[in-house]
Amino acid sequence: MKLRALLYLAVACIFSTPFIGTAQQTPATGHTFRADGDHFTLDGKPFRVLAGEMHYARVPRAYWRDRLRMAKAMGLNTITTYVFWNVHEPQPGVYDFSGNNDIAEFVREAQQEGLYVNLRPGPYSCAEWDFGGYPAWLLKDHSTVVRSSDPKFIEAASRWMHRLGRELAPLQIGSGGPIIMVQIENEYGSFGNDHHYLGQIRQIIEDSGFREAQLYTADGAEEIPAGSFSDLPAAINFGTGGAKDSFDALLKARPSQPHMSGEYWDGWFDHWGAKHESRDEKQQIDEFRWIVEQGYSVSVYMFHGGTSFGWMSGANSDHEGYQPDVTSYDYQATLDESGRPTPKYLAFREIIAKATGVTPQPIPPSPAAIAVASFKLAGSRSLWKSLPAPVESTQPLTMEDIGQNYGYILYRTTMKTAGDGDLTLDQLHSYARVYLDGALVGVLDRRISKNSLPLHVQHAGQKLDILVENSGRVNFSIVLRGERTGITQRVLWQGEPVKDWLIYPLPMQTPDQLVFGSQTCTGPCFYKGHFQVAHAGDTFLDVRSLGKGAVWINGHALGRFWDIGPQQTLYVPGVWLKDGDNQVVVFDVKGRGAIALAGLDHPLLDGPVKAE
Repeated sequence: MKLRALLYLAVACIFSTPFIGTAQQTPATGHTFRADGDHFTLDGKPFRVLAGEMHYARVPRAYWRDRLRMAKAMGLNTITTYVFWNVHEPQPGVYDFSGNNDIAEFVREAQQEGLYVNLRPGPYSCAEWDFGGYPAWLLKDHSTVVRSSDPKFIEAASRWMHRLGRELAPLQIGSGGPIIMVQIENEYGSFGNDHHYLGQIRQIIEDSGFREAQLYTADGAEEIPAGSFSDLPAAINFGTGGAKDSFDALLKARPSQPHMSGEYWDGWFDHWGAKHESRDEKQQIDEFRWIVEQGYSVSVYMFHGGTSFGWMSGANSDHEGYQPDVTSYDYQATLDESGRPTPKYLAFREIIAKATGVTPQPIPPSPAAIAVASFKLAGSRSLWKSLPAPVESTQPLTMEDIGQNYGYILYRTTMKTAGDGDLTLDQLHSYARVYLDGALVGVLDRRISKNSLPLHVQHAGQKLDILVENSGRVNFSIVLRGERTGITQRVLWQGEPVKDWLIYPLPMQTPDQLVFGSQTCTGPCFYKGHFQVAHAGDTFLDVRSLGKGAVWINGHALGRFWDIGPQQTLYVPGVWLKDGDNQVVVFDVKGRGAIALAGLDHPLLDGPVKAE
């Protein structure tokens, strides 16, 4: 009993020790960064955070250092980045910190370029990233409630954060690393008001080793009470035109803490089928000048947006319905999608230099983008001849049910009776093309709330195929809790459930391994071609001749395309090209055959918008 009492006393001492998320100094190499009244201090001296956001996963690893040098040359002293759980743990307990996922190397390179790091580990990110950065496998168990105190979710989040801590906790300022700030959750006040859950996430982050940097939260100014802690700084997020009112609200709510914008949105993102977004650049420049002249800390979102390569673009869901995001994350940022400085970059650079009195280092040169002459996609292969082994099920299953994360999924059945009636996909996520005996009979689209079509079945035994694309899971709002993809409920015809399905997973991971022929292919098809470049450089693949699908260059997944606009080119990093021969693989559900592509030396992000 005495031993147990001593143990209880020891634990009580540990958890009653005051801790407000400030850096703890280590004698040999450590430094301190902390909130000290209404400002931050670095090693006891006042420090203003002048940060810019860029995401390691949206930039090819070979370009990280170039972009970081660009940040330093703009006058920034800090780089802000999210951590995307889904790229690091694609399956439960399977971790990947290699290649473009080597976030520790990203952080080290930032330090080598003279930059501190503001880390946003989540575990929820948002960021117009699929499922807000959550891994899709969290949804396989239908009883799991993500972003809540559900023990199943908390256990998975804790396991993940502890694994991340092994990578990044040693790189905090207190151990001589560059990480000066660590955000808890992300804009939780816009989602809920469960302070018990928020406290659990804080404890997980601390227990994962993040105790040597300044912890903080970030929300809209009005959401601070729901998403923050009284003993930690609360940063505010806002867009063009919101600076003064947001800071007034912050100063009223938290007068004795550092005044920081965790995200100053210097642009916005695009949705498929919607007009290209643009914000008033002069207003942004004037507003950024005002923020800096007040002496406030700020993180520009985005400093460099980059690209949501592969299947990683997410979606919004609001009163206007489901809104899938395009592949480009250019965001009207200070560096464009290919890393080149914009006029806004130069203006922000001048503002920072004038306010700080520090002459920034010279701007690194940016090699010009290249054009690629028109080339044909000579090889082709029909999707119908490329199907894997199916999963048999009485009812439709979602991607998550069968262990699939991204791409397409095909549902096939045999109609048992003839007749006419509406075919309805109950809660389609997200886009479907419907075929009867191989002939296209209609298109359904969550984006426009179309989930049914009239279907005439001439005779029993006809083959019904429903090809569904995961167009991006919602990454914001409580809607994300139900973001399973595919046919998430039932298929009805004439009001009755359609049963007995063959379900083909189509994750679209390695289509370059397909055997291509020279025959003409229409409908859902893969195409293959080659082009030559004398000297590799960035280019923009013109996809205006294509319909809807995805592209791979030399095995690298560029992302989705869709002919409804507004994006009409896909960014091709020069570091993914080779001098000489380069291979292109295209999957197009609207395949027309005889396709020719080309590379432009500039992007087309503001194309005309049309209906499907």
